[in-house]
Amino acid sequence: MRSLYFALVLAMSSVVANGAPAMQNCKLVRIAELPIRIEDNRLVADGAINGQKVGILLDTGAGTSFIHRSSVTRLGLIPQEVVGYRTFAIGGETSAHAVHVDKFEIGQFLRRNWRVLVAGEGAPRGDVAVYLGYDFFQSVDIEFDLAHHAARLFQPMDCEGVSLAYWTTEPAGEAAIEPGPRLEVTIQINGQPARALLDSGATSSIVAMDFAGRLGLTPESSGVVAAGCSIGLGKKPVETWIAQFQTFAIGNELVRNPSIRFADVWKDVTYTETGSRVPRHVAGLPSMLLGADFLRAHRLMVAHSQRKIYFTHTGGTVFPATPAKGCGER
Repeated sequence: MRSLYFALVLAMSSVVANGAPAMQNCKLVRIAELPIRIEDNRLVADGAINGQKVGILLDTGAGTSFIHRSSVTRLGLIPQEVVGYRTFAIGGETSAHAVHVDKFEIGQFLRRNWRVLVAGEGAPRGDVAVYLGYDFFQSVDIEFDLAHHAARLFQPMDCEGVSLAYWTTEPAGEAAIEPGPRLEVTIQINGQPARALLDSGATSSIVAMDFAGRLGLTPESSGVVAAGCSIGLGKKPVETWIAQFQTFAIGNELVRNPSIRFADVWKDVTYTETGSRVPRHVAGLPSMLLGADFLRAHRLMVAHSQRKIYFTHTGGTVFPATPAKGCGER
């Protein structure tokens, strides 16, 4: 958490790896455990802004933490324009401002004098006011143990080359974290490799339309059904569909005949350069979002210390998908 200058008040504990001799020196120092509640398939922790209770969404898909625009007035914060900064999300661009927070609390973490972005359109569901982004998590290892309603932060010691899936004696799945500023791994759909963003802020996993198209699937394909209207942080809703794919693979895990949502999630993620009227798409976006549904079906460790993730399937359907009315039928 050094990059965010958080003060941490707690007694740290450690997990000692058992088994092979090479593992005996490995210690996972537990920095914190965040109690998680699942609301509308979102991972929410309790916290406070200047002493006022707020819900905090754990959002590894957001590069930067922010306060939702709809919560600023309620929290008594004064937004200031951020010059030269642009934010993009599903549904398009959202204007960026910033506010000064005297005190931010989540679990045992405390930050004072936090200048944080303000973004997002519409109104979030429930009491969520803060989106805790990847900038918060990227300097520690984080475990998602949603079966026990917990997210745990670790600092490993002498664990190079050791599996950090400490909860199992069976071989865990592994996938390398790809180089770059986002939490991306390589997956395969129908045998075709693609980059997927591990996005704890997405309620459901979703395949990008262009990648689905390369696999021969469109909204008009046989067997494809409407999956409803997805609302991101941008201004525009996004139509989604469900298709049955042949296979989904990550690490040593293979899912056959999964029904997964797909949509043109990046169609409105565009910008217009100064002096131009022609919108351009943001480059380098992932072909899939692995959302909270994927996390709920697994116990997973994001080991930034080793640039990989470890995971085991805990049960249930990996990609539950239910047909729903489209944006124009709501």
